[in-house]
Parts: sequence; C-alpha cells; structure tokens
Amino acid sequence: MSIRALPLTVREIHATEKNLDALYAAAYAGLSGDSMALAAGLLPAEYRALASMDPLVELAEAKARADAERALAGVVHDAALGGDAKMALEVLRYKYGWVAKTHVQVDVAQQISITSALDLAQTRVIEGTARLVKDVN
Repeated sequence: MSIRALPLTVREIHATEKNLDALYAAAYAGLSGDSMALAAGLLPAEYRALASMDPLVELAEAKARADAERALAGVVHDAALGGDAKMALEVLRYKYGWVAKTHVQVDVAQQISITSALDLAQTRVIEGTARLVKDVN
C-alpha cells in the first residue's frame, strides 16, 4: 500500500463542547498524548493544533486528570479508613513519607588485645621434643 492510497481529508478543528468532552473522558481514563487524541476522535496532529490554538483544551485535560486523581484518592482513603491495613500502610508510606522504624543494635562486650591473644595461643601450643628418625631401609 502506498501513501497515495491513504485517505487524506483536511478537517477544520475547533474546541467544541463535543471535542472537549471527548478529550476530558479520554484524559479521565488515564490516556495521554496520541492515545488520548485518538480516543477522543482526533488525529494527533489535530489535537496538537487544537491545543496550541485554544487553552481550554489543556484545561479540560488537566481538569480530567485532577477529577480522576480525586476519585481514586477517595477510594484509597475510604479503604484505609475502612480497616484495610495494607492500604493504610501504603497511604502512610507514599503520601506522608512515613517509614517504619528499624533498630539494629550490636553489642560488643569483649575487647581484643593482641598481647592477650598471643598469650592464649601460647598456652594452646603443645610442647614436645623433636628427634630425627633414620631410615632403616
């Protein structure tokens, strides 16, 4: 298939209520960039042109992301307050920077002295005599 076979229709795009609602729904679902544009029924180039012409496009996208974050934060918060210990721990850890205290204590009661170590080693040495054995063969 060659590039000539692809249909090309130049559309004039305006930030209509229908386009803004479609972009809002796509951004609310978590899509961004080209995926958001295509899900809203726009070509990526059309979305970029529309966003550069009208600030309401970026506002609709930002509002959708804020609304989605608020809704999910409510779900997480309700689960944590409802008794879900794992969710409560995650909220504390990631939202409030809480870290569980870990305490490791190492006690070294003995002190090592080189001279006392040599004295101990000397007492462990077996003393004996050495003699030369001649080969009888």
